[in-house]
Amino acid sequence: MPEAMSGPKMPSGGMKNKGRGAYVDRDKPAQIRFSNISAGKAVAECIRTSLGPKGMDKMMVELSKAQDIEAGDGTTSVVVIAGALLDACAKLLQKGIHPTTISESFQKAVDKGVEVLTGMSQPVLLSDRETLLNSATTSLCSKVVSQYSSLLAPMSVDAVMRVIDPATATGVDLHDIHIVKKLGGTIDDCELVDGLVLTQKVVNSGVSRVEKAKIALIQFCLSPPKTDMDNQIVVSDYAQMDRVLREERAYILNLVKQIKKAGCNVLLIQKSILRDALSDLALHFLNKMKIMVVKEIEREDIEFICKTIGTKPIAHIDQFLPEMMGTAELAEEVSLDGSGKLVKITGCTSPGKTVSIVVRGSNKLVIEEAERSIHDALCVIRCLVKKRALIAGGGAPEIELALRLAEYSRTLPGMEAYCVRAYADALEVVPSTLAENAGLNPISTVTELRNRHAQGEKTAGINVRKGGISNILEELVVQPLLVSVSALTLATETVRSILKIDDVVNTR
Repeated sequence: MPEAMSGPKMPSGGMKNKGRGAYVDRDKPAQIRFSNISAGKAVAECIRTSLGPKGMDKMMVELSKAQDIEAGDGTTSVVVIAGALLDACAKLLQKGIHPTTISESFQKAVDKGVEVLTGMSQPVLLSDRETLLNSATTSLCSKVVSQYSSLLAPMSVDAVMRVIDPATATGVDLHDIHIVKKLGGTIDDCELVDGLVLTQKVVNSGVSRVEKAKIALIQFCLSPPKTDMDNQIVVSDYAQMDRVLREERAYILNLVKQIKKAGCNVLLIQKSILRDALSDLALHFLNKMKIMVVKEIEREDIEFICKTIGTKPIAHIDQFLPEMMGTAELAEEVSLDGSGKLVKITGCTSPGKTVSIVVRGSNKLVIEEAERSIHDALCVIRCLVKKRALIAGGGAPEIELALRLAEYSRTLPGMEAYCVRAYADALEVVPSTLAENAGLNPISTVTELRNRHAQGEKTAGINVRKGGISNILEELVVQPLLVSVSALTLATETVRSILKIDDVVNTR
């Protein structure tokens, strides 16, 4: 600071240092808030370019994860809204408004916002397949695989409807929909299978198709027992060696006979880390008895397999009884045009409410993207099962919110009105970003949009395909109410949390 502006000098000594220390401490919370806000805004700025069907691809943060868990879609929007709200906070703080006032005003604004969104929404019936398809298609439009939405949207809707009872369901357990990734082919080869699909190969090539299958899932090993410790048995006599081999053969033959006796003709073997789950000798006997064998079943797939085919895992040969097995019309190994094989088990007699989706793609990146897109579409349908209401997309809800909250701010006293107004203005970032990413002029587009909403056109939104503003409901650009509500509440909660941070302790 220049000498002229430094004010009267304090006498030297402890008082000077104490005064300076107190001044720095008082200033620190504001610095910390601004550094946190800057960090949040920087992330949001990176994310902005990926909003909407013309956006670039995504980068995720914790807030985005929370939105993914709650609604499964709108992960980009939530970060963009949070960034705009942080920007508004920074301006309000610079004007000297206390963080607590801002935080409480934002909470009032979000409560009113949820009320407005609910008022805008339209109820939806799960029996209305067309509406569900429109919602899933809107979600897929902003993905890399958007050109396949006509295939993936019906697949996602059918998958969800098969695993729930539409009359009573209040949620969807997505673990009941098993997505199987298989390299090769194109996304056009993706399919929905009403049954079980395994990527593991059939070990005994002699048996690749079994009708009227009786399926058992075992968790014990079909191989000679080993000693408990790392002991070594040294056999010096050939007669003794012969006896060991005979015992081994008899032991395995006994196991296989018990399996055959129970009527099993398809055997699934869980992966073992202790010893070989299946010895060559056991495989030889199973092949002779015409039992199809699939090994290396992963531990995490056990629950889904049991639920799908109605079997129970068998931990010991003594429990290998007919009632522990599941039955199916057909178990077969299917060849995929030179890109590997899959095992399909269909026509289960006592099926649980589960389905499998086989995702195909020419490389790993395409498959990962297709899987993520299908997951988002499934989540959109899950949102509609949780909260059966739809809302227009294309920036329409955000503009409507901005207008309604601006009106609401006029009824509030003092600083609260100022903060709620800032919150309302911040929400315009979503339509502005959508317009920008679609190559439109953001200022003129948002101005026209605001004008249309002021005249009472609640569903006017940005039509990215046609490059203008239209009734977005007629264009079938819709999203579940839960996605918008969740994005608004989570973004506001995050911003309020950041406002409460006034110090940072560096840990070593």
